[in-house]
Amino acid sequence: MKKIDLNSDLGESFGAYSIGNDEEVLQYISSANIACGFHAGDHNVMLNTVKTAASLGVGIGAHPGFPDLAGFGRREMKLSPEEIYNLVVYQVGAIQAAAKACDTNVQHVKPHGALYNMASKDSTMAVAIAKAVYAVDPDLVLFGLAGSELVRAGERIGLRVAQEVFADRTYQPDGTLTPRSRANAMIHDVTVAVDRVIRMIQEGKVTAVDGADIDIQADTICVHGDEPEALRFVQQLRERLQAEQITIRNFGDEYHE
Repeated sequence: MKKIDLNSDLGESFGAYSIGNDEEVLQYISSANIACGFHAGDHNVMLNTVKTAASLGVGIGAHPGFPDLAGFGRREMKLSPEEIYNLVVYQVGAIQAAAKACDTNVQHVKPHGALYNMASKDSTMAVAIAKAVYAVDPDLVLFGLAGSELVRAGERIGLRVAQEVFADRTYQPDGTLTPRSRANAMIHDVTVAVDRVIRMIQEGKVTAVDGADIDIQADTICVHGDEPEALRFVQQLRERLQAEQITIRNFGDEYHE
């Protein structure tokens, strides 16, 4: 029986600003990538999200991003490898403290937005991130875009890696995600998106924007919690996965039994 992890980026509200449907989405996923306060989130939201995720048995992950609240971490920044290393250590440490306070543990790290996309192609950035994760806790799982430099860097450093695919994003012929600045970056038809996910899991293939099939490995699926249709999307995706007898599990100890 095939197994898959279902993750979402959460904890991205801050102060008076509410983003996403966290409490509802947490009912359907197996792993939560929780914002650490740089691109989104704050101390109150972080603690509350960790606490809720832990109560539901959802795996907790750090979601470090660039220090860019105004741009939601989706704008590229030119930082040195040392700066990238330091900001990842800082943010993962914040989630670890929140998890400890809630009597639970952090299982994974998934970079956010521009940091994630840049590290998917830039080996120097990817190595800086992987080294930071390993230095904080070598048992953490590093999430990276399937087939990316980030995945390769994690493997070379000695981390467990999870190759991530996206339910609601389109792919370029080289396996990278279509930039959000383009009109065809997002898939808004839930049925189409769910069908693509099932094919990625069962066949290891996805159709790129040019119509060609590309090979892809799916260890974990991302559904964006800040999208308007996120709740309906994750509900239908979970129902379809169960109908296909695909087990939804996170990367905690029970996953490896």
